[in-house]
Amino acid sequence: CDKTIPGTVMALARLNLPSLMLYGGSIMPGKFQGRDVTIQDVFEAVGKHAAGKMTEAELRDLENHACPGAGACGGQFTANTMAIAFEFLGISPMGFNGVPAMDPRKDEVAFRCGQLVMELLRLDLRPRQIITRKALENAIIAVATTGGSTNAVLHLLAVAREAGVRLTIDDFDKINRKVPLLADLKPGGRFMAADLYAAGGTTLVAKRLLDAGLLHADQLAVTGRTVGEEARQASETPGQQVVRLLSNPIKPTGGLVILKGNLAPEGCVVKVAGHSMTSFRGPAKVFEREEDAFAAVKAGQIQAGDVVVIRYEGPAGGPGMREMLGVTAAIVGIGLGESVALLTDGRFSGATHGLMAGHVAPEAAKKGPIAALKSGDIIVFDVPARTLNVELTQKEIKARLSKWKAPAPRYTTGVMAKYARHVSSASEGAVTS
Repeated sequence: CDKTIPGTVMALARLNLPSLMLYGGSIMPGKFQGRDVTIQDVFEAVGKHAAGKMTEAELRDLENHACPGAGACGGQFTANTMAIAFEFLGISPMGFNGVPAMDPRKDEVAFRCGQLVMELLRLDLRPRQIITRKALENAIIAVATTGGSTNAVLHLLAVAREAGVRLTIDDFDKINRKVPLLADLKPGGRFMAADLYAAGGTTLVAKRLLDAGLLHADQLAVTGRTVGEEARQASETPGQQVVRLLSNPIKPTGGLVILKGNLAPEGCVVKVAGHSMTSFRGPAKVFEREEDAFAAVKAGQIQAGDVVVIRYEGPAGGPGMREMLGVTAAIVGIGLGESVALLTDGRFSGATHGLMAGHVAPEAAKKGPIAALKSGDIIVFDVPARTLNVELTQKEIKARLSKWKAPAPRYTTGVMAKYARHVSSASEGAVTS
């Protein structure tokens, strides 16, 4: 569900024909042992089962109840992150994407989108008139204030590239420093996307930010109105607890940070919504692919204080930059979510939480410093200082990389081989255009 929405908007920006994007909508929460659950709970339960904290029958019961119907994953994971980001961008009508997939009102908003497309055609209003630098900043603000997915960095960089707008990885850090975390959403918080819709939806989030003077209110949306005009129409369900007041944010800053250092000269992305760790120092346990790391977690080979390193999973090395959700969820499931860190040149699922650095760039397949790591090297995360380093000198890193040999490519022919040859760094959005 993660890639379909940004892939659509990239196409709209590339073609630049009158158009808009409507998200199919979020799944409703599942029910297990009297509580709301999502697919995230299933992945974490795999770790609990491996640690002997959950029976096979309980795991199977959870699997059977986590996804009760149609729709994308139910927390503020990547699909719902991009859905709200694109409303703030203006390419989706404000409030429409938040309607859950199985809600009867979805038919109404779909019909209204058909009418809007005809109006866009009449006005000759095109995506690149909407996808401006300020509009992209609004989208980043939406991600920051809702504790959204790290994948939004890749996707918005890629959309910006297609729209011909300059946007860099550093812009995400600058914006997250000044935008408060207001929405208490999973995976780091308590509530689901359906709860946000019931509370007042994305329009309520926009109104909070408008009142704080944080939105570029003059940016045009596909409705023909500005984002500010849309936000002023917000309504709030009395007693809702999903979207905090500006005077009582969950955190004073947004949910994402960009770290740089001798391990990530071009940067990496860390999600800070939902956990309290801001620094970490520990020995590396290095794995060359996701499956090996997952097996090690299940076998009890990862201990408190370790830094799990998964490399050769980047855009070119994967190829395709897989999500490391199985590993990260298993770490949380065995009870090490607050005592183990992880870094990778691959991606994370939007359901990932804990101290996890993804999109480490340059990637291992491009001879980035992550390729020089050995198990036992001491790695230091310092979120307040925005740094990610290994306790090696530049001379030591260079010496190791001088002996580095590129591994055999996983694909030598076909589309995946072509992709691996042409794809850019994650710090540029992992694009091929």
